[in-house]
Amino acid sequence: KGMQSENGGVVGMLEVIESDFARLEADTKAAEASAQKEYDTFMTDSKVDKEAKTKDIEHKTAKKQDETQALTVKREDLEGTQKELDAALAYFDKLKPSCVDAGVSYEDRVARRKEEIES
Repeated sequence: KGMQSENGGVVGMLEVIESDFARLEADTKAAEASAQKEYDTFMTDSKVDKEAKTKDIEHKTAKKQDETQALTVKREDLEGTQKELDAALAYFDKLKPSCVDAGVSYEDRVARRKEEIES
């Protein structure tokens, strides 16, 4: 007869295995459902985040293009203004000798001016 009388024998062992399997199956299904929920949440969050970042890239690209265009316009303005300044400075240098007579001292100029006023 062996050990059949202890713990219900082979049938008892099969019942224990069945209960262990049922518990393992329930735990596995619960873990799988939890993991699936986490995955779905992650994918939804990732999709929203990706869309937001894509929009951000589009906005930043447009802004960069606008700023580059503005920079080009400013450089052209600077170049034109620099040419105007160079021309004005050249004209100033041309007029300077006729306005400032460096060969006459201050006293001579005062005396000449005095003579001019008196005449």
